[in-house]
Formats: sequence, C-alpha cells, structure tokens
Amino acid sequence: MPKSKRNKIVSLTKTRSKGREGKEALVEAIRASLDAYPKCYVFRFRNMKNVALKKLREEMKTDSRFFLGSNKVMRVALGRDASSEQKAGLASLGERLSGFAGLLFTALEADAIEEMFGMHEDLDFARPGQKATETVVYPEGPVVGQGGLPLAHTLEITLRANGMPSKLNHGTVELIAEHTLCKEGEQLSPKQCALLRVFGIKMARFTLTLDSVWEDGELSVINEVADDDDDEEVDEAALLAEGFEMSY
Repeated sequence: MPKSKRNKIVSLTKTRSKGREGKEALVEAIRASLDAYPKCYVFRFRNMKNVALKKLREEMKTDSRFFLGSNKVMRVALGRDASSEQKAGLASLGERLSGFAGLLFTALEADAIEEMFGMHEDLDFARPGQKATETVVYPEGPVVGQGGLPLAHTLEITLRANGMPSKLNHGTVELIAEHTLCKEGEQLSPKQCALLRVFGIKMARFTLTLDSVWEDGELSVINEVADDDDDEEVDEAALLAEGFEMSY
C-alpha cells in the first residue's frame, strides 16, 4: 500500500532526552572542571529565564563554567560519599544539590559572583503553578489595559474565555461585575497566567543565589536558603522545550 503523502503535524516543542550518553558527558565535564577551577559553588535559581542566564554565562565564560542537569547525576560526578568523592569534601557539597540548583566552577570570590547575579535578575510572566506576588482586582465597567489605555476590543473574547465576566459595549470592553484575577500567595492557573499576559503584569522574578562553595577540600555555606522545591528535580525536558541549553 503506498505511503500516505498527507501533511503530518509535527510538534516544535518536542525534545529528546540525551539519555545515558548525555549523563555520562555531564559527569565527565564536571570532573574535568574540578581540575580546571579552584572553586565549585552550588547556586539556586528561581523562575528560570533562558535569555538572562545565557547572557550571564556568556559574560563569565572566560573564567567560569555553569552546569545544570539532574541533581542525582551531578552528585555522582562529585561523589556520593567519602569513598567515591573525586576530591575531599565534594560529597558534602553534593548534598547541597536539591531542588532547582546547579554548579558553578570559577576562581571568582562570592561577592563578585553575587554582584553579577544581581545585575541579571529579571522579571517575566508567571507560569502555571507559580504563586501570585500580588492581588489583582478589576472593577466593574470599562477595562483598562497596558499603559492605562482602553483594552483593545479584539481581546474581549480572550478575557471571557479565561473566566472574566466581560462584554463588548459599542466597541468598549467592559466587565459585568468586579473580578479578582488572582490573590497574593495563591497558585496561578493557566487561565490566570493568560490574563496576566494580556494586562502585561509580570510576577516571576528570575533570581540566582549562591548556596555554598567548595575549595581546597573545605565546604562553606554562604546562604542557608529556604527552598520550597527541595523535593523537585530540575526538569530537563521542560528547560529544553523552552530553548535552554543544558550544560554537558
């Protein structure tokens, strides 16, 4: 039977896991960096923004190297215990790898790194599951959009589809009743995130924080950061789908 020539739908966000080969490459690259750099930091990140981190990595590439990947694989690279650690004290550093974390190899001091981290903090639109940083309420009547201008009439259907009680009144978008788009501290749904984008409200701040550093066999804790995501692993597939290049 001849092969069908009908057009096929191909997902542009589908990514393939690098599997065993990628994990081995990550382990080898981390172990090579242990001999190339005097310090190894564990850093934590929130609200990953690919563009901001790529820019930071580009600025620091001459004297530093970042690694992101599975925490379990990175622990294997450092050594899980005293008998398998590549150098004294690295197993203790590996224990700091939890939640959304990565490794940074460099000769730079912590103060210089934190200054650079601060320069690359950035706001972005929140994603589903993240928590609202403020309460947003829209009153009954004409809807005001970005810049204090009336919301474009073409967006009325988007408001209604995402739960806002809206209508068109002679080309003006209006709310039939007051609507609370989100409350501070609550987890955001996909519909709430879509509405926040319509109104240009950014609630996700991309941040990087130093957790600890290993140098000459000694581990020093820099910031005892409370991490709400301790039980979560870095989702490599999700980062790759967003265009992030994992460090292998």
